[in-house]
Amino acid sequence: MCLGIPGQLQEISGDNRHLARVEVSGVSRVVNIGLLEDEPLSAGDWVLIHVGFAMSKIDEEEAALALASLQLMGQAYRDELGAFWDSKITSESGEAGGR
Repeated sequence: MCLGIPGQLQEISGDNRHLARVEVSGVSRVVNIGLLEDEPLSAGDWVLIHVGFAMSKIDEEEAALALASLQLMGQAYRDELGAFWDSKITSESGEAGGR
C-alpha cells in the first residue's frame, strides 16, 4: 500500500532548490520538492511526502488529519515511515537526511 505522510518544511537547500529539510514525526530528513516547483514553499509549510518526494502542499489541518488517520492504520503507517527513513536523497554537497 502506498501512503503519503505529512511533513513540515524546515528549510529549502541553498545548493539545490529541489531539496528541502522536513520534519516528520520528530525526524528531520531531506526530501525532494521538485514536483512542487510551481508552489510557493517556505519554512513552516506542510507537504505530503511519499518515499522521499513531496507530492503536494497541504495546510496544517490536513496534516493533522492525515497523521491521525495514518496512526489509526497501524502497520501501513509504520511501513510508510520506514520507507521515508530509508530514502537516500542527498544534496549536491552530499548532505543526506537521517534519523
